Amino acid sequence: MWKRALREATVRQPWSTITSKSWSSASPPSISAAVDTLLLRSLKEHYLQVSKTNPPPKVNPPPAFSIIKGALDADGPVLIRTYGNEEIKLSIMRMAYIAPGDGESDENDEDMNQFFLHVDVSKPGQDKSLHFLCGLYTDALGIHSVSLRPKLDGADFLDDTTTYSGPHFVELDERMRDAFHGFIEERGVNENLFNFLQAWLYLKEHRSLVRWFKTVGTYINENRPAKNS
Repeated sequence: MWKRALREATVRQPWSTITSKSWSSASPPSISAAVDTLLLRSLKEHYLQVSKTNPPPKVNPPPAFSIIKGALDADGPVLIRTYGNEEIKLSIMRMAYIAPGDGESDENDEDMNQFFLHVDVSKPGQDKSLHFLCGLYTDALGIHSVSLRPKLDGADFLDDTTTYSGPHFVELDERMRDAFHGFIEERGVNENLFNFLQAWLYLKEHRSLVRWFKTVGTYINENRPAKNS
């Protein structure tokens, strides 16, 4: 599977295999050059492997939403739409990144297919927006919290830890919970977003990983000590 190939690319050659067997008696400059060479070779191999990986089939977002320009190369919202005089922006991240497992095994498909969905509903002339933190799954969407936050650009609202996030959603009475679910469902926020956001996130992770291997390799190569130093 495409996502599993990305994970395997980063663990196929454990960094613990970098030892001093072949240069234990070498001079410090020689050790540095040998380490750089080994690291650059490994980065190049992983870069080539990941760059050849085929992405998942293209999936279009639900008709009411459009992709925000430059979203693949930024950490902010992914989708945007209008509803009456409201502007609705959606951001996505994996739950596995926020609540990692015990590290004894790779993430399974279920862990990697659970997302946090941030829903930001703003109105013109208002200095605050209504923010929903939701859990998005293949067949369901659940609300974790509802808060009123200052309007922020890009991914800044994801980093806002000073604003009261509201009561625990499960502590609200059933009628209010149902009303909040109806509020976002009326604006097209439901499990039908899952397929697009899943494919989009895989593509973003792929691009980010390819860029990481390339930029780290470039940095190390450009800062290697001169051979005659």
